[in-house]
Amino acid sequence: MHGLAFFLFLIIVALTLVITYYASKRTKTTSEFYTADSSLTGWQNGLAIAGDYMSAASFLGIAGMIALTGFDGFFYSIGFLVAYLVVLYIVAEPLRNLGKYTMADMIAARFDDKKVRGVAALNTIAISIFYMIAQLVGAGGLIKLLLGLDYVYSVLIVGVLMTVYVVFGGMTATSWVQIVKAVLLMVGTFIISIIVFAKFDFSIAKMFHEVKTATPLGEAFLNPGNKFKDPLDTISLNLALVLGTAGLPHILIRFFTVKDAPTARKSVVYATWIIGIFYVMTIFLGFGAAAFVGYDKIVAANPAGNMAAPLLAEALGGDFLFAFISAVAFATILAVVAGLVLSAASAFAHDFYSHILRRGQATEKEQMLAARWASVGVSVLSILLALVAQKMNVAFLVSLAFAVAASANLPTIVFTIFWRRFNTTGAITGMLVGLISALVLVFFSPNVWSPQPGAAIFVGEPLFKLANPGIISIPLGFVGAIVGTLVSSKKADEKKYTEIVVKANTGIGRV
Repeated sequence: MHGLAFFLFLIIVALTLVITYYASKRTKTTSEFYTADSSLTGWQNGLAIAGDYMSAASFLGIAGMIALTGFDGFFYSIGFLVAYLVVLYIVAEPLRNLGKYTMADMIAARFDDKKVRGVAALNTIAISIFYMIAQLVGAGGLIKLLLGLDYVYSVLIVGVLMTVYVVFGGMTATSWVQIVKAVLLMVGTFIISIIVFAKFDFSIAKMFHEVKTATPLGEAFLNPGNKFKDPLDTISLNLALVLGTAGLPHILIRFFTVKDAPTARKSVVYATWIIGIFYVMTIFLGFGAAAFVGYDKIVAANPAGNMAAPLLAEALGGDFLFAFISAVAFATILAVVAGLVLSAASAFAHDFYSHILRRGQATEKEQMLAARWASVGVSVLSILLALVAQKMNVAFLVSLAFAVAASANLPTIVFTIFWRRFNTTGAITGMLVGLISALVLVFFSPNVWSPQPGAAIFVGEPLFKLANPGIISIPLGFVGAIVGTLVSSKKADEKKYTEIVVKANTGIGRV
């Protein structure tokens, strides 16, 4: 057990629990639980969005991916960052103007249909759990490396903590845990980046020259094609990354924590700057790990490369920096999983329980109770699935969640805002086709099936050859929405569409 790391872990846990304690005193109503009563400012929500978005995939997964595969690993940094342009220009303002607590609220503003709300809630829960698996896998590997605890116990520790944050503190606690984590992560990453850059005499040219000989890949380290040998796989991955953020439930609900659409836009601008600076620094993390930790040591600690960043911190700054960066990575995971649990619990309690089962008649107390029990249920399911996915790279797991989000949610969000003829049948068909096609293709992909024992979950030949389903499932989501609309006998409500266009763009009559 690494004593200093354990001490810093305890400090992080204590800080987050103090935040939760004070937040619990301010979390008495459903509005406070779901959206922190829309009380956050633009810079606060921007930091919280960045804290929610810079996940274990960003910090642990991308650093390891760059260190092991070179240029191909940087695809993740580029895709994750560019995605915020889609969020800023298409989603942020209409979502805040049309919705109240969840993504389903936005769609229900145009289609007041229980089936539409139910399918939207199902998508939210599925995507949130998919994304959470990646965070829990990263947490399990990190705590196992540091404290010597078994992977199962490591995942359970994080699972219990994330449940406590949401059950007692709701969105207020989740937001402030994410803000604190974003600051810690930026400070830690900046320190490592400066040290790495100094090791290369503050010369970009020297850094690029030396990493050519630092890994078994040699000069190929700086070329594409080390991981993604199939061009279709590369396109598929980038489609998922660029379009997926606009459909991620835990990111979308953050726009309800501010008072109006202009503040939501400011949030995205702040978040984009913070996230952009961070992703530039992932180059130094990956190159530094390749040069100063070494391929063999990274793989020995974790075959997927998830421990590259903490090992780099140890190589550069000894025990203290190793412990600090590991504690920051731990805070990173706690902050993100809390947001994911909250988005899934909100979908169940607000959309499914309150609007469908109780037909909008549930009291505040009943909704709060349902949300808290849903948080526990989502956490338990995510923990069980994370135990199966132990050997997968967390950045890669997250890219799959992005593909599901882009396939299942984005088509319906876009058509709800921009297509006059769109109807309820199209919305339901688009969401279900996108969700089912993405999940089925992932199940039959090389991530789940491999002829070599130990390389995937099951032994066998994959029926679907691409690692990421985005290039197939995203178009299928759009096609499903279009075909469902065109073949349906239901007519679009022209008056309702005109109303939501005005509301989405001006905020007039918003909740």
